[in-house]
Amino acid sequence: MSASTTQPLLIELFTEELPPKALQQLGQAFSEGLQKVLGEQALLAPNCEVRAYATPRRLAAWFSAAYSQAEDQPYTEKLMPAHIGLDANGEIAPALAKRLASKGLGHLKASDLLRESDGKQDYLYASGIATGAALKDGLQEALEWSITHLPIPKVMRYQLADGVSSVRFVRPAHGLIALWGSEIVPISALGLQAGRQTHGHRFMCDAPFDIRDADSWATQVQEQGWVVPSFEVRREQIRTDLEAEAKRLNATLGDDPEVEALLNEVTALVEYPTVYVGQFDEQFLQVPSECLILTMRLNQKYFPLFDPATQKLTNRFLIVSNMKVDDPKNIIEGNERVVRPRLADAQFFFETDRKQTLAERVTTLAGSVYHNKLGSQLDRIERLQSVAGYIAQQLGANEEHARRAALLAKADLNSNMVGEFPELQGVMGAYYAQGDGEPEDIVLAIREQYRHRLDQAVTAASLTQAILFLAERAEVLVGIWGIGLAPTGERDPYALRRAALGLISAYEQLQAGAQLKANSLNLDTLLNTTASFFKDGVLAEDTVPAVQAFIYERYRNQLSNDYERSVVDAVLALRPPLEQVHSRIQACASFAQRPEAESLAAANKRVSNLLKKAEGELAPLDTALLVEPAERELAAKIEALQPVAQAQFEAGEFDASLATLAQARGAVDNFFQDVMVMAEDPAIRANRLALLAKLHALMNQVADLSRLAN
Repeated sequence: MSASTTQPLLIELFTEELPPKALQQLGQAFSEGLQKVLGEQALLAPNCEVRAYATPRRLAAWFSAAYSQAEDQPYTEKLMPAHIGLDANGEIAPALAKRLASKGLGHLKASDLLRESDGKQDYLYASGIATGAALKDGLQEALEWSITHLPIPKVMRYQLADGVSSVRFVRPAHGLIALWGSEIVPISALGLQAGRQTHGHRFMCDAPFDIRDADSWATQVQEQGWVVPSFEVRREQIRTDLEAEAKRLNATLGDDPEVEALLNEVTALVEYPTVYVGQFDEQFLQVPSECLILTMRLNQKYFPLFDPATQKLTNRFLIVSNMKVDDPKNIIEGNERVVRPRLADAQFFFETDRKQTLAERVTTLAGSVYHNKLGSQLDRIERLQSVAGYIAQQLGANEEHARRAALLAKADLNSNMVGEFPELQGVMGAYYAQGDGEPEDIVLAIREQYRHRLDQAVTAASLTQAILFLAERAEVLVGIWGIGLAPTGERDPYALRRAALGLISAYEQLQAGAQLKANSLNLDTLLNTTASFFKDGVLAEDTVPAVQAFIYERYRNQLSNDYERSVVDAVLALRPPLEQVHSRIQACASFAQRPEAESLAAANKRVSNLLKKAEGELAPLDTALLVEPAERELAAKIEALQPVAQAQFEAGEFDASLATLAQARGAVDNFFQDVMVMAEDPAIRANRLALLAKLHALMNQVADLSRLAN
């Protein structure tokens, strides 16, 4: 049977208000789930277009071309081994009869089955032509699959209209439409029977209305129902209206990434968006702008406006309303009345907090538990001071400022403002420190301490910031890991992976800003010093090596996104100073492209294997025992290249150092071609191994070149 004609297909599930932060994902998943199952059943035409729709109160999907019945499909079904499925007379055994019945193939006889070997035993197969799925059955299965596989953040159980049955879904559902062309597809879900009636805007649409056909759904929902059904169209409409209104007011929405997140959330809250302008008293602009911005965005879903010249907050904001009215006066005034007490609270919290200096708040941290095994926040502050002081000493920085920044870093945690808005920790501490007259570098350190990573070269002005940043990450990695809370594959509640990457970024930016001296901040020493500031017996014995390995592994994963894995492994195998990793990898990557690289890497791997087999300590090289021309040539080459490559290595010129080593290729190749390393004479053998040990030490300063071998 050939497939039937096609018509557009529309499925709509009408619900109570869906969770806004998940709406876009829900709409996409609903559409993709339907498409997946309908496609598997060959009910969609080859070039079928699919559109996903999501509004605060509905999920829908439209398909441009669906069959009423799929084409008949040939099938082959593997059943069971022949010796189990057939009895001694070659007839169907009870086990096979049961299997066939479960698959709807109970009409088949033994003579209808195929018998083929899989190389070990004979298997029975059923084959034939299966009747194509009817749209009614296929859509029912697709809808059930899609509903059960939605990425629902939290499932509700609610009672149906019969007062007895109950179902589970993200929100109570009140309507179901399934139209193939203009025909209703008789399916059901969540206690609902499919029809053609839908509901429009909660306030702007007077009554439910019928959908004529699948193609008219989107137009009718928008024109009759006052609902913009497409999430993407609604979002772009809001964006356009916001930008136009901001431009009219000679203002901007700002360049904060949170604007995009708020736009997505607001799109999920409104069905027919309309933008209005509100304002608040200018007196509130005396409060730190972050407080006002956060309360407007987080609590009220408003879009604050900024002066385009200074990027400072203005006293105007944009409201995305779910109502379009001729006179928006009441809507605007209502929103202004709502936001005023929010801003007044922020003003009160700020002014109350300022009555106490940040330094005076430090002692209150004794009552705030950091972790029951690691003590209070005050205990942590004392450790941070010690770590920061040590780092400052190593870097030749202002130790007093480093310790002061660590002392004040968490003092805003018990402030009124941070209690109301935890997102402002650090930000408020910086404002309070600035108001107390603290030095600017300390203010900057407090403000920037919660960044995920340092992304600019550290200068003298930002050195205190980098020290606090680094100290905090060292302390949290050692402390949290040391009490047995290392990350697992699924959980990392203390964000140790992020802390490791942050620590790495601090080393990189200290190096970029020329703030690191040679080996002035060895990672192993930093971690051991940090561990020494914890109370005896708190940390596990293997904490430092485990944390160090974890940091290098995180670095490995990060670097593997940009470089060949073999190059990354070659460098990190030596556990080099963190600040040298990037330059070594770049040098190693360049070396790997040289014509000498493959030969030298293979030789280096061979040398490594030979040295591993050598028993006991290697004797010093005795040039008098070098009897073969090739080994004398190699010894001379090492003698000539070693001081040059070493000087380049110590100067951090890793690319040049590896280029110098590349000159040894000919001598190395000749050695392995002409010289028997494992000679019968023990003295000769030991001397040749000593020569290879010198070669190995010279070649593997920048990276373990054997890792580059294929």
